Amino acid sequence: MAHDEVKHDYHLVDPSPWPLIGSISAFVLAIGAITWMRTDDGGFLGMSGYWLFVIGMLGVLYTMFEWWRDVIKEAERGDCTPVVQIGQRYGMVLFIASEVMFFVAWFWAYFNVSLFPGTTEAAGGILTGQVGRADMIGGSWPPVGVQTFDPWHLPFINTVILLTSGATVTWAHHALQHGDRRGTRNGLILTILLGLTFTCIQAYEYSHAAFQYAGNVYGATFFMATGFHGFHVIVGTIFLIVCLFRVLVGQMTPKQHFGFEAAAWYWHFVDVVWLFLFAVIYVIGQGPGVAH
Repeated sequence: MAHDEVKHDYHLVDPSPWPLIGSISAFVLAIGAITWMRTDDGGFLGMSGYWLFVIGMLGVLYTMFEWWRDVIKEAERGDCTPVVQIGQRYGMVLFIASEVMFFVAWFWAYFNVSLFPGTTEAAGGILTGQVGRADMIGGSWPPVGVQTFDPWHLPFINTVILLTSGATVTWAHHALQHGDRRGTRNGLILTILLGLTFTCIQAYEYSHAAFQYAGNVYGATFFMATGFHGFHVIVGTIFLIVCLFRVLVGQMTPKQHFGFEAAAWYWHFVDVVWLFLFAVIYVIGQGPGVAH
């Protein structure tokens, strides 16, 4: 029986070059990044690593663009049946679950030092001749001399902004489900503007931090946790901008808009993570010395 005569609810994808091209590009990117970061003299190896990194990054971005364009074409010709969409939803749920585990690692690193600041053990255990944690950070958290942010200033403003953006993206989603393109467009535009505002305020906050990333464990845990969250906000904003473009060109309908649902789920995940970051790092982790 010919392939086009088989009737089922599943989509058998066409042969595609993008998995191979994407994996090669990712490999080149990784080799370039490692060579570039591990070379201090700025000589031939350093420059070679830099250009390998750039070439690999361009290859990855090109693969993403072309592969997702193919996925959109498949959806438009009806390949994304309800059964296929269930699989897509499972995939997005698993992706968000992996992101949860990613942030668990940063929270774990923060709690490890903040809950036990007075331990005399070194990083690898009790080793003769090594300085214990209590000696490094003064036996308190935040470490002695670290001036933390006032949680009720810029961090609180950013919290309100993200919570508001969660409401606007929900508005856009409901509008799309009911065929209200104007409401969808306006809700997405507001969400994107709120996401950009959050990023700008966080960049301003970072530029006025009274501590550095290097040289202290508080700066390392703070910037890694909040910085990776900020990166996710940027990715989510780009995700929503793509959705806005697709809405404007009519690629999303009330019955066919999983790309928007995935973006909305991702954005809500980013909101929830920020609430934990705000409560744990900014509010509970506030020290006696506060920077405004």
